[in-house]
Amino acid sequence: MRILDLSLLQQCAIAAAYRAGHYIARHAASDVAVRTKTGHHSLASQVVTEIDHNSQALIRQTLQAASERFDLAWLGEESPDDGERLRKDYFWCVDPLDGTLPFIEGIPGYSVSIALVSKDGTPCLGVVYDPLSQTLYHAVKGGGAFSNEQPLCVPGSESTTLTFITDKSFANEALYQATVNRLQGMAVQLGYTGSRLVLQGGAALNACQVLAAPACYFKFPKLQTGGGSVWDYAATACLFGEAGAPVADICGRSLDLNPPESTFLNHCGVLYSSDRHIADAMVSLYRELSGRLLV
Repeated sequence: MRILDLSLLQQCAIAAAYRAGHYIARHAASDVAVRTKTGHHSLASQVVTEIDHNSQALIRQTLQAASERFDLAWLGEESPDDGERLRKDYFWCVDPLDGTLPFIEGIPGYSVSIALVSKDGTPCLGVVYDPLSQTLYHAVKGGGAFSNEQPLCVPGSESTTLTFITDKSFANEALYQATVNRLQGMAVQLGYTGSRLVLQGGAALNACQVLAAPACYFKFPKLQTGGGSVWDYAATACLFGEAGAPVADICGRSLDLNPPESTFLNHCGVLYSSDRHIADAMVSLYRELSGRLLV
Protein backbone atom coordinates (compact mmCIF):
# COMPACT_ATOMS: atom_id res chain seq x y z
CA MET A 1 0.00 0.00 0.00
CA ARG A 2 1.08 3.58 -0.67
CA ILE A 3 2.53 5.36 2.40
CA LEU A 4 0.40 8.35 3.38
CA ASP A 5 1.06 11.50 5.36
CA LEU A 6 -2.09 11.28 7.46
CA SER A 7 -1.32 14.48 9.36
CA LEU A 8 -1.14 16.44 6.10
CA LEU A 9 -4.24 14.74 4.72
CA GLN A 10 -6.16 15.51 7.90
CA GLN A 11 -5.30 19.19 7.55
CA CYS A 12 -6.48 19.08 3.94
CA ALA A 13 -9.76 17.48 5.01
CA ILE A 14 -10.26 20.05 7.78
CA ALA A 15 -9.64 22.89 5.32
CA ALA A 16 -12.17 21.35 2.91
CA ALA A 17 -14.76 20.89 5.68
CA TYR A 18 -14.37 24.50 6.83
CA ARG A 19 -14.63 25.80 3.28
CA ALA A 20 -17.78 23.80 2.54
CA GLY A 21 -19.25 24.48 5.97
CA HIS A 22 -18.84 28.23 5.65
CA TYR A 23 -20.48 28.08 2.23
CA ILE A 24 -23.41 26.09 3.68
CA ALA A 25 -23.77 28.54 6.58
CA ARG A 26 -24.01 31.50 4.18
CA HIS A 27 -26.97 29.84 2.47
CA ALA A 28 -28.72 28.43 5.54
CA ALA A 29 -31.46 31.05 5.49
CA SER A 30 -31.85 31.13 1.71
CA ASP A 31 -34.62 29.63 -0.39
CA VAL A 32 -33.10 26.78 -2.36
CA ALA A 33 -34.59 24.62 -5.06
CA VAL A 34 -35.18 21.08 -3.83
CA ARG A 35 -35.00 18.09 -6.16
CA THR A 36 -35.26 14.36 -5.57
CA LYS A 37 -32.85 11.53 -6.33
CA THR A 38 -33.81 8.08 -7.56
CA GLY A 39 -32.84 4.82 -5.89
CA HIS A 40 -33.70 5.97 -2.36
CA HIS A 41 -36.79 5.16 -0.30
CA SER A 42 -36.84 7.73 2.52
CA LEU A 43 -37.47 11.44 2.08
CA ALA A 44 -34.25 12.33 3.89
CA SER A 45 -32.19 10.37 1.36
CA GLN A 46 -34.17 11.55 -1.69
CA VAL A 47 -33.87 15.31 -1.31
CA VAL A 48 -30.93 17.19 -2.83
CA THR A 49 -30.19 20.86 -3.46
CA GLU A 50 -27.65 22.93 -5.33
CA ILE A 51 -26.01 23.50 -1.94
CA ASP A 52 -25.19 19.76 -1.77
CA HIS A 53 -23.62 19.85 -5.23
CA ASN A 54 -21.72 23.10 -4.73
CA SER A 55 -20.43 21.96 -1.33
CA GLN A 56 -19.11 18.77 -2.90
CA ALA A 57 -17.42 20.76 -5.69
CA LEU A 58 -15.65 22.93 -3.10
CA ILE A 59 -14.49 19.89 -1.15
CA ARG A 60 -13.22 18.07 -4.22
CA GLN A 61 -11.38 21.17 -5.42
CA THR A 62 -9.72 21.62 -2.02
CA LEU A 63 -8.64 17.96 -1.89
CA GLN A 64 -7.54 17.74 -5.53
CA ALA A 65 -3.82 18.36 -5.03
CA ALA A 66 -3.56 15.81 -2.20
CA SER A 67 -5.59 13.31 -4.23
CA GLU A 68 -3.15 13.56 -7.12
CA ARG A 69 -0.06 13.45 -4.88
CA PHE A 70 -1.15 10.30 -3.04
CA ASP A 71 -3.21 8.71 -5.85
CA LEU A 72 -6.47 8.73 -3.88
CA ALA A 73 -9.83 7.63 -5.25
CA TRP A 74 -13.06 9.55 -4.71
CA LEU A 75 -16.49 8.58 -3.45
CA GLY A 76 -18.94 11.43 -2.92
CA GLU A 77 -22.68 11.32 -2.38
CA GLU A 78 -23.47 13.66 -5.24
CA SER A 79 -21.42 11.93 -7.95
CA PRO A 80 -21.53 8.43 -9.46
CA ASP A 81 -19.48 5.65 -7.89
CA ASP A 82 -16.79 5.05 -10.51
CA GLY A 83 -15.44 1.94 -8.77
CA GLU A 84 -11.98 3.43 -8.18
CA ARG A 85 -12.49 2.91 -4.43
CA LEU A 86 -12.22 -0.83 -5.09
CA ARG A 87 -9.00 -0.52 -7.08
CA LYS A 88 -6.90 2.14 -5.39
CA ASP A 89 -5.37 1.78 -1.93
CA TYR A 90 -7.36 4.64 -0.37
CA PHE A 91 -10.35 6.81 -1.19
CA TRP A 92 -11.96 9.98 0.04
CA CYS A 93 -15.46 9.25 1.32
CA VAL A 94 -17.49 12.47 1.35
CA ASP A 95 -20.96 13.59 2.33
CA PRO A 96 -20.91 17.28 1.40
CA LEU A 97 -24.14 18.07 3.26
CA ASP A 98 -25.12 15.30 5.61
CA GLY A 99 -28.67 16.01 6.76
CA THR A 100 -30.03 17.80 3.71
CA LEU A 101 -33.59 17.52 5.08
CA PRO A 102 -32.79 19.35 8.35
CA PHE A 103 -30.96 21.96 6.27
CA ILE A 104 -34.04 22.49 4.11
CA GLU A 105 -36.26 22.63 7.21
CA GLY A 106 -33.96 25.16 8.88
CA ILE A 107 -33.28 23.04 11.95
CA PRO A 108 -30.03 21.68 13.45
CA GLY A 109 -28.69 18.32 12.33
CA TYR A 110 -26.70 18.99 9.17
CA SER A 111 -22.94 18.88 8.73
CA VAL A 112 -20.03 18.24 6.39
CA SER A 113 -18.53 14.75 6.65
CA ILE A 114 -15.16 13.77 5.14
CA ALA A 115 -13.23 10.55 5.66
CA LEU A 116 -10.26 8.77 4.16
CA VAL A 117 -10.85 5.02 3.93
CA SER A 118 -8.47 2.23 2.92
CA LYS A 119 -9.42 -0.31 0.29
CA ASP A 120 -10.05 -2.89 3.03
CA GLY A 121 -12.70 -0.58 4.57
CA THR A 122 -10.66 0.83 7.47
CA PRO A 123 -11.32 4.52 8.21
CA CYS A 124 -7.95 6.28 8.44
CA LEU A 125 -9.16 9.78 9.24
CA GLY A 126 -12.48 11.45 9.82
CA VAL A 127 -13.65 15.06 9.89
CA VAL A 128 -17.16 16.31 10.71
CA TYR A 129 -17.98 20.02 10.79
CA ASP A 130 -21.23 21.43 12.16
CA PRO A 131 -21.77 24.85 10.49
CA LEU A 132 -24.46 25.89 12.98
CA SER A 133 -22.52 25.36 16.21
CA GLN A 134 -19.15 25.78 14.45
CA THR A 135 -17.99 22.55 16.04
CA LEU A 136 -15.20 20.62 14.36
CA TYR A 137 -14.78 16.92 15.12
CA HIS A 138 -11.67 15.22 13.78
CA ALA A 139 -9.68 12.05 14.24
CA VAL A 140 -6.79 10.28 12.58
CA LYS A 141 -5.98 6.62 13.05
CA GLY A 142 -3.64 6.27 16.01
CA GLY A 143 -3.80 9.97 16.83
CA GLY A 144 -6.91 10.33 18.98
CA ALA A 145 -10.21 12.11 18.45
CA PHE A 146 -10.98 15.77 19.09
CA SER A 147 -13.87 18.22 19.30
CA ASN A 148 -12.74 21.81 18.70
CA GLU A 149 -9.20 20.68 19.57
CA GLN A 150 -10.29 19.19 22.91
CA PRO A 151 -9.75 15.42 23.34
CA LEU A 152 -12.92 13.46 22.65
CA CYS A 153 -13.46 10.58 25.06
CA VAL A 154 -16.18 8.12 25.94
CA PRO A 155 -18.69 10.02 28.14
CA GLY A 156 -19.08 9.15 31.79
CA SER A 157 -22.28 7.89 33.34
CA GLU A 158 -23.27 11.06 35.22
CA SER A 159 -26.59 11.24 33.39
CA THR A 160 -29.37 9.07 34.77
CA THR A 161 -31.10 8.94 31.38
CA LEU A 162 -30.05 6.72 28.50
CA THR A 163 -30.72 8.35 25.14
CA PHE A 164 -31.58 6.38 22.01
CA ILE A 165 -31.14 8.24 18.73
CA THR A 166 -32.33 7.26 15.29
CA ASP A 167 -33.65 8.81 12.09
CA LYS A 168 -37.19 10.13 11.65
CA SER A 169 -37.99 7.40 9.13
CA PHE A 170 -37.80 4.81 11.92
CA ALA A 171 -41.33 5.81 13.02
CA ASN A 172 -42.63 4.12 9.85
CA GLU A 173 -40.72 0.85 10.23
CA ALA A 174 -42.21 -2.48 11.33
CA LEU A 175 -40.18 -2.73 14.55
CA TYR A 176 -40.84 0.82 15.72
CA GLN A 177 -43.54 0.22 18.34
CA ALA A 178 -42.01 -3.00 19.65
CA THR A 179 -38.70 -1.19 20.08
CA VAL A 180 -40.29 1.77 21.85
CA ASN A 181 -41.99 -0.64 24.26
CA ARG A 182 -38.64 -2.14 25.28
CA LEU A 183 -36.25 0.80 25.58
CA GLN A 184 -37.27 1.90 29.08
CA GLY A 185 -36.78 -1.61 30.45
CA MET A 186 -33.41 -1.91 28.74
CA ALA A 187 -32.26 1.38 30.26
CA VAL A 188 -33.30 0.30 33.76
CA GLN A 189 -31.50 -3.03 33.37
CA LEU A 190 -28.35 -1.12 32.46
CA GLY A 191 -28.60 0.97 35.63
CA TYR A 192 -30.31 4.12 34.33
CA THR A 193 -33.49 5.55 35.80
CA GLY A 194 -35.07 6.13 32.42
CA SER A 195 -34.71 6.49 28.69
CA ARG A 196 -35.68 8.80 25.88
CA LEU A 197 -35.98 8.17 22.16
CA VAL A 198 -34.98 11.00 19.83
CA LEU A 199 -35.87 10.85 16.14
CA GLN A 200 -33.77 13.29 14.15
CA GLY A 201 -31.38 13.38 11.20
CA GLY A 202 -28.48 13.54 9.85
CA ALA A 203 -26.35 10.58 10.54
CA ALA A 204 -23.01 12.25 11.28
CA LEU A 205 -24.23 14.56 14.03
CA ASN A 206 -26.50 11.83 15.40
CA ALA A 207 -23.39 9.74 15.95
CA CYS A 208 -21.39 12.63 17.38
CA GLN A 209 -24.10 13.25 20.00
CA VAL A 210 -23.48 9.75 21.35
CA LEU A 211 -20.06 10.94 22.49
CA ALA A 212 -21.63 13.68 24.62
CA ALA A 213 -23.76 11.54 27.00
CA PRO A 214 -24.73 7.90 27.61
CA ALA A 215 -26.50 7.07 24.37
CA CYS A 216 -26.66 4.98 21.25
CA TYR A 217 -27.48 5.78 17.64
CA PHE A 218 -28.95 2.90 15.70
CA LYS A 219 -30.47 1.98 12.36
CA PHE A 220 -32.09 -1.41 11.88
CA PRO A 221 -31.64 -3.30 8.59
CA LYS A 222 -34.44 -3.11 6.04
CA LEU A 223 -35.24 -4.63 2.68
CA GLN A 224 -35.51 -1.34 0.80
CA THR A 225 -32.45 0.28 -0.69
CA GLY A 226 -31.04 2.87 1.69
CA GLY A 227 -30.26 2.64 5.37
CA GLY A 228 -27.55 5.19 4.87
CA SER A 229 -24.41 4.84 2.77
CA VAL A 230 -20.75 4.52 3.66
CA TRP A 231 -20.28 8.31 3.38
CA ASP A 232 -22.79 8.73 6.21
CA TYR A 233 -20.67 6.70 8.62
CA ALA A 234 -17.01 6.62 7.56
CA ALA A 235 -15.88 9.80 9.32
CA THR A 236 -17.70 9.06 12.58
CA ALA A 237 -16.46 5.46 12.56
CA CYS A 238 -12.94 6.87 12.76
CA LEU A 239 -13.98 9.28 15.53
CA PHE A 240 -15.47 6.45 17.57
CA GLY A 241 -12.52 4.17 17.06
CA GLU A 242 -10.13 6.82 18.34
CA ALA A 243 -12.43 7.80 21.23
CA GLY A 244 -12.67 4.17 22.34
CA ALA A 245 -16.40 3.86 21.72
CA PRO A 246 -18.06 0.92 19.94
CA VAL A 247 -19.27 1.20 16.35
CA ALA A 248 -20.56 -1.80 14.41
CA ASP A 249 -23.46 -3.06 12.35
CA ILE A 250 -26.64 -3.88 14.26
CA CYS A 251 -25.47 -7.46 14.88
CA GLY A 252 -22.20 -6.31 16.44
CA ARG A 253 -20.02 -7.12 13.44
CA SER A 254 -17.37 -4.81 12.04
CA LEU A 255 -18.89 -2.13 9.82
CA ASP A 256 -17.84 -2.66 6.20
CA LEU A 257 -17.04 0.77 4.79
CA ASN A 258 -16.07 -0.39 1.31
CA PRO A 259 -18.60 -3.03 0.23
CA PRO A 260 -18.13 -4.12 -3.39
CA GLU A 261 -21.81 -4.52 -4.29
CA SER A 262 -23.23 -1.18 -3.18
CA THR A 263 -22.54 1.82 -0.95
CA PHE A 264 -25.87 1.28 0.84
CA LEU A 265 -25.93 -0.34 4.28
CA ASN A 266 -29.62 -1.25 4.53
CA HIS A 267 -28.64 -4.94 4.69
CA CYS A 268 -26.75 -4.61 7.98
CA GLY A 269 -27.83 -1.48 9.85
CA VAL A 270 -25.52 0.52 12.12
CA LEU A 271 -24.92 0.89 15.84
CA TYR A 272 -22.92 3.60 17.62
CA SER A 273 -22.77 3.38 21.41
CA SER A 274 -21.09 5.24 24.23
CA ASP A 275 -20.08 1.94 25.86
CA ARG A 276 -19.98 -1.78 25.18
CA HIS A 277 -22.80 -2.67 27.58
CA ILE A 278 -25.26 -0.45 25.71
CA ALA A 279 -24.09 -1.89 22.38
CA ASP A 280 -24.50 -5.49 23.56
CA ALA A 281 -27.99 -4.78 24.89
CA MET A 282 -29.06 -3.18 21.63
CA VAL A 283 -27.72 -6.10 19.58
CA SER A 284 -29.65 -8.52 21.79
CA LEU A 285 -32.83 -6.47 21.49
CA TYR A 286 -32.62 -6.36 17.70
CA ARG A 287 -32.04 -10.11 17.45
CA GLU A 288 -35.05 -10.78 19.67
CA LEU A 289 -37.41 -8.38 17.89
CA SER A 290 -36.35 -9.34 14.38
CA GLY A 291 -36.76 -13.01 15.29
CA ARG A 292 -40.34 -12.37 16.36
CA LEU A 293 -40.98 -10.52 13.11
CA LEU A 294 -39.97 -13.58 11.11
CA VAL A 295 -42.22 -15.96 13.07
